[in-house]
Parts: sequence; structure tokens; C-alpha cells
Amino acid sequence: MAAERQSTEAETAAGQTAVARTAAAGTAAAGTLPPWPYPRTIAHRGAGKLAPENTLAAFRHGASFGYRMFEFDVKLSADGKAVLLHDATLERTTSGRGRADALTLGELAQLDAGSWHSPAYAGEPIPTLAAIAAYTRANGLHVNIEIKPVPGTETRTGAAVALDALALWAGAAVPPLLSSFSEAALEAASRVAPDLPRALLLDTLPADWLDRLARLGCVALDANHRELNQDVIEAAHGAGYRVACYTVNEPDRAAALLGWGVDAVITDAVDRIPPRDGT
Repeated sequence: MAAERQSTEAETAAGQTAVARTAAAGTAAAGTLPPWPYPRTIAHRGAGKLAPENTLAAFRHGASFGYRMFEFDVKLSADGKAVLLHDATLERTTSGRGRADALTLGELAQLDAGSWHSPAYAGEPIPTLAAIAAYTRANGLHVNIEIKPVPGTETRTGAAVALDALALWAGAAVPPLLSSFSEAALEAASRVAPDLPRALLLDTLPADWLDRLARLGCVALDANHRELNQDVIEAAHGAGYRVACYTVNEPDRAAALLGWGVDAVITDAVDRIPPRDGT
């Protein structure tokens, strides 16, 4: 995949200002959709199941299929450093054991985060958010940072990850999209980095889902794709919210959702669902 370089200063300022104004306003006016400078297909945890999730190897693999945006999970180490890891514990995807936030960054860096997937990835490390920022920005790629706190650390994690994202993507033409299932984490992110766009993740749609988006100042709903139909998508758009959905692994389902107007689908199937940019 051809690498992109940074935009001109004018383009950077314009892109940041457009998204920042929407986020700062808290919610878009009904019928007016906020900016969405992101591709319509997003690689889940780097490359879905084709490489060890949430590693640089996965990002490189996903990029080899032409994907230009990546969703990944971030939590804090014992010493407050932002690292990529989905689970609250280490056993499933690393050589470690116990709670992820019980180890310092230095201790986490010694773990093998690749062998669980396949021998080819033995020794692949847990990456830091800073390493992912460096890689994606150097290659013109975009990111959806899911704030994934270890239980009991929602507010602290939301604030720390948002502040790190704000610094690491400073000056970027396209800001990172923050998302979380944790409303407390999103509230904390909003307080410390109000200009970064946010999406609320929902596995099921409660009756007050639109009210929740408004209260959190989100620009988007990020829902389980099984909860979506054309009426829900139109309701979200009509209220001024973008719609993303997860985890869509069948090409026909992805095509249907995109045809209904979903703004982005998150997928493991980077080898079967072609990347799609813009509209």
C-alpha cells in the first residue's frame, strides 16, 4: 500500500477545526451530520483474526490489504502507560498472567503477544499507543481508539488515553476517533479532550440511545451490526449522528449496511471485504 504523507498546514488546520467544532458543540443539530473524515471500512484490532490482534504486525497485515483505518483497544499499565490489549487479563493473548494493569510498561514489554496466534509471530510485543501513533501517522492511516478500561479504572483510563491521543495526534489532519462501551470513560475523555470526536459503543440499543449520545457529546453511534436496520440508521442521521457498526464479517451484510447508509463497518474479514474510502 502506498504511504501517504502529512497534509499541508492549511488542510490540517481546516480538518481539525471542522471536527473540533462539532465535538465541542456536544451534539450536531438535528439533520446536520458532523464531519466524518474516515474510511467506510475499518480493520478490527489491526487485521481481524489473520494476525495477533492489537499488535503492529496486525496493523501491517491489515494495511497490506489496503485498509487505511484501524480499530484497536487501549488500557493502562500499572504505571499509567497506554498500551494495546483487549482483555482485562493477560492469559488469552500474551505469555503473561493476571490483570493487565498489575504490570508496568517495562514488564508488559517483556511478554510475547504473538505466539498464541501462530509460531510465525513469536515474540511480537504488546505495542504502546505511542508506537501505533508513530506507525499510522507515518503511513497516512487513521485510527479508532477504543478505550477499554480494566474494571474499576474507567474514569482514569478515559482521561489518560484521551490526553495521550490529543498529544500524539497533535497537528494531524484527521483526528483519532475515540470510542468506548464505558460512559464514564467517555465522560472523562470529553472533559480533558473535548475536541476529539467520540462514539458510544452499544451491544444492544436501549430506548434512550439518542439521549445517551447527546449527553456524552458524541458524533457517532457505534453499534452491534445486528441491532441496525435502515430505520435506525435514518433515525441516527436525522438526529445528527454518524453510524458505525461492528463486527461485520460477511461481505453481503457489509454491502447491505453500507447501502443503507452506515458510515463505517468494522470487520475482521480484511481479506474478504474490500477496503472502501469516503462515500
